Amino acid sequence: MSLETLPVISLTSDPQSLSRELGDSFETFGFAMVRDHGIDPVLIARAWDLTAQFFALPEAEKRTNHLAGQGGARGYTPFGTEIAKGAEHRDLKEFWHVGRDLPAGHPLSDSMPPNVWPDRPDHFRETFEALYAQFDVVGARILSRIAVWLGLDEHWFDPAIEDGNSVMRLLHYPPVSDNAAGSIRAGAHEDINLITLLLGAEEAGLELLAKDGRWIGVSPPEGAMVVNIGDMLQRLTNHVLPSTTHRVRNPAGERAQHSRYSMPFFLHLRSDFPIETLPGCVTAQNPDRYPTPITADEYLQERLREIGLKK
Repeated sequence: MSLETLPVISLTSDPQSLSRELGDSFETFGFAMVRDHGIDPVLIARAWDLTAQFFALPEAEKRTNHLAGQGGARGYTPFGTEIAKGAEHRDLKEFWHVGRDLPAGHPLSDSMPPNVWPDRPDHFRETFEALYAQFDVVGARILSRIAVWLGLDEHWFDPAIEDGNSVMRLLHYPPVSDNAAGSIRAGAHEDINLITLLLGAEEAGLELLAKDGRWIGVSPPEGAMVVNIGDMLQRLTNHVLPSTTHRVRNPAGERAQHSRYSMPFFLHLRSDFPIETLPGCVTAQNPDRYPTPITADEYLQERLREIGLKK
């Protein structure tokens, strides 16, 4: 597989071919570009419109939906809060998080707070609840193909992600000012979760760090999504599937005066799932890097502290 460009993979391919194509792309890049994902384009268009409307609201109004002490798990996180692990400068972004609502008394409620919803714009809640549900379905389907590529049963991930702590993020990168002072829209980082499904990468700026040390632009065709491996799946597979460093660089010239929006869905394990190295990913050449298991929530909390969302 070429290290220059990511292939664009159709989710309508036959299951065996899809497993092979996704697995090969993830093994090579940690990323894949996926088309024919089946998420309703009318719903996506409505979500983009509502995202822009929300972030255009007055700062004071947006901040009424900021919940201190929750690490940004739900609601609004103000501009300049998040920082990439090990970075000196905070990211040039603000965002909104939608999570999974659990029924009253659910055993995982302590690690998954209820959603909050803004008073404006209209139809925000029903739009993003519907989009979250569609992301959930597509993510589970992709994981089933990854499982087969790993030599597991296609349903291996089903109990691992049941009531999983997945989060949909609505991201706004405002126009870049002349006094950005070394900050970029999203500093070089890896994602925490199992896999990330991203809409909105058509706008230039997303780059991944290739194995040879070069930054490669990731620009899917219109309507396609970008999918990448997160740290939890990297740990689970003993680095057979790499969680690749990526960033969103600042635009040049006239594009710097425009906002950029994107919509990642961070697909998580259920909070109490023990992340324990898959035996099939341990060999003499690739010994177990993580002999001590950790629960998904313990791992998440550790990482949220590292990126400035929790103290």
